[in-house]
Amino acid sequence: MACCGKSPSTCPIGPHAGWWHRVRKTSATRVSVSIAADQRWRFAAFYFSYYAALGAYTPYIGRWVDSEGFSGYVVGAMLALWYGSRVLSPPLWAWAIARSNRPGYVLVAGCAISLLAFAGFTVTHTVFSLIAVMAIFGLFFNAVMPQFEAMTLTALGANANEYGRIRLWGSIGFLLVAGSYGALMDRLGDASFPWLGLPLLAATVWAASLHRRDPAPEHVPHAADAGHLWRRPGVRRFLIVALLMQMGFGPFYVFYTLNLQAHGHSGLAVGSLWAIGVLAEIALFWVAPQLIARFGAPRLLSLSLAVTITRWLLVALFADSFALMMLAQTSHALGFAMFHACNMRLMSEYFPGRRAASGQSLLYGFSSGIGGVLGAVFAALAWSRGGGAAAFILAALITLAAWLIYARRRPVAIV
Repeated sequence: MACCGKSPSTCPIGPHAGWWHRVRKTSATRVSVSIAADQRWRFAAFYFSYYAALGAYTPYIGRWVDSEGFSGYVVGAMLALWYGSRVLSPPLWAWAIARSNRPGYVLVAGCAISLLAFAGFTVTHTVFSLIAVMAIFGLFFNAVMPQFEAMTLTALGANANEYGRIRLWGSIGFLLVAGSYGALMDRLGDASFPWLGLPLLAATVWAASLHRRDPAPEHVPHAADAGHLWRRPGVRRFLIVALLMQMGFGPFYVFYTLNLQAHGHSGLAVGSLWAIGVLAEIALFWVAPQLIARFGAPRLLSLSLAVTITRWLLVALFADSFALMMLAQTSHALGFAMFHACNMRLMSEYFPGRRAASGQSLLYGFSSGIGGVLGAVFAALAWSRGGGAAAFILAALITLAAWLIYARRRPVAIV
């Protein structure tokens, strides 16, 4: 047999050229692997820089606004704008992406405008200017990630299970920055907040530029449009579950630190618990491909909901125990990382090809946007009436509703 698996007489490069054919095949294989590695590095770089910037923003924006002398109502208005922009901006961005043959250039533009908008925080001195800068920054910064998630899933194609190993670099970036910027602000003063964030946002522009020539997703002739897919029972159920899961995280994002402090935990202990959660998240993202391939995304998504119910009950009832809080934070691996990895796997099936950007904007706006706003509002109401116990019991009940809804799902064929 010749090197290509055919008989010598039918080998396309001749019966005596087997060694050359083998060299060509080996070289082609190496080039293919090299291109795949290059793509993964580029995608990991953007996740790292984007979530590093988010790690500078999310934990410390409230501290900076308070230090500038603005009231709690201003902080609340900024929070509403932040989550509200997740509802409005992704669909508009998806519309622009769908009409572009070079989505990478749109990604660069979004990151560049985010950088310029964030620079406005260095000169804001009134409530109006602060809110205006926040609105522009939120609209563009929250728009680019759904687009990039779609680009990532498109690049992975049939290997969507590998998403977790790329996304984990975002968690690493968030961990490194969120864990260090508090100390930097202690040393440099709270007024340093916008200046510390600017280099990280500049890094997102650089990372986005690595994707400026990425092709648009291939058109899938038989893929339904986003509106039609939304009307399918399987998609509706999936998005409602994602919304409820995000609502359940409302008390965690808004009051987790305050709840721990109210139960006597030191600042070092609180920081350690946050770090444990992110480290568990990173570890889970690394093994997510094997777990999804073995057990399937639907089964693991159901498990993550069940684990999250238990987590919120632990926080509600045993916040005095540092050991149990460590256990609860370790479950962040299944409650957040696995849920997110399974979401991305299912999204690649529900919204293939050119529909990926529309699907991501729908998921992002529906869960992170509407779910984020509702979660923060209900968390605040529960906190005002019953403190941390009431807030996290409410979180457990909301997540239980999500689990019950998802448990009644029926398999839906995606064509």
